[in-house]
Amino acid sequence: MTDGPAPGSNEARTLLQALYKEMEPQHLFPLWEVLAALVTPTPTSAVQPHLWHYEDARAHLLRAGDLISAEQAERRVLILENPGLPGTSSVTSSLYAGLQLILPGEVAPCHRHTQCALRFVMEGDGAFTAVDGEKAVMRPFDLILTPNWQWHDHGNDSGRPMIWLDGLDIPTVRFYAASFAERLPDGAMAHPETAPPGDTAARYGRNLRPFGGTAAARRPGRLPLFHYPYAEWRESLAVMARAGDPDAHLGHALEFINPADGGDVMPTIAAHVRLLPRGFATRARRSTDATVFVVVEGSGTARIGGRQLALAPRDIFVVPSWAALELEAATELVLFGYSDAAAQRKLGLWRETRE
Repeated sequence: MTDGPAPGSNEARTLLQALYKEMEPQHLFPLWEVLAALVTPTPTSAVQPHLWHYEDARAHLLRAGDLISAEQAERRVLILENPGLPGTSSVTSSLYAGLQLILPGEVAPCHRHTQCALRFVMEGDGAFTAVDGEKAVMRPFDLILTPNWQWHDHGNDSGRPMIWLDGLDIPTVRFYAASFAERLPDGAMAHPETAPPGDTAARYGRNLRPFGGTAAARRPGRLPLFHYPYAEWRESLAVMARAGDPDAHLGHALEFINPADGGDVMPTIAAHVRLLPRGFATRARRSTDATVFVVVEGSGTARIGGRQLALAPRDIFVVPSWAALELEAATELVLFGYSDAAAQRKLGLWRETRE
């Protein structure tokens, strides 16, 4: 250290700027110039509140179905890209969302990848998602998981188009530069059948599981269950609604869990459902997990920060991290939502506040 100009003086500032230019070619930069933007007192995000009207997106998706096959596209999907994240194929900074179409008689080829994925059925009845060779028959508002690195294909044996919402952790995996993917060898389109539909639910979905180490324990121990039918979760919500008053900030709310450990359904993605009685309005709540919502039933209003969104059945909307959310039900309102809360909880980052 040498004697020099007083810190903060014009001379010192001029010398600092010269120092920055000297360091830049060596990729050295002063933290003190950017610290306030890196370590913020509350979350900041480029993600914007946004609503996609399902009927509009559906019309575009069906037109695409006339122009490109499921086999040609591998996955015929319209990406729901957040307007605050242009060019990223992301709905939030950590999550992806897309609407997928399978027409009657089509098969989306079998593959697997390191990304975790969920499928929330929007319309159609009788198509399937097969996970490691076991089919889950898809009905409206079923939740079906394809955990990372498990083989999966989709097929439509019904007479109607099948549309569902894909939710994946693509941006999270991209952040870690950890993406891998495979197709079945020899160009096979579908995985050989390994169990009849519903087999996994019978083995793992009733507070039971096969003895470890036996041939019957055929599913991965950490994530055995992959099908959560609408008929079951909707009845659970109805029972809760009959039993007591709604929470002031959430309404009646249930989280989907992994039966192996009681935790979230996948390592990086959490999912839940809510029911708001007719005329009920929630108080404002903030949480660090940006959340993608689907309107399952009913109509109402979502107030997100300073924006107000009118909600109709099957509409999809996104709430940014730490944005104050208030919901009001014009009719009984049922919502499905998924977020990165699972990853945030593991990292000790998740936080909420209720106003």
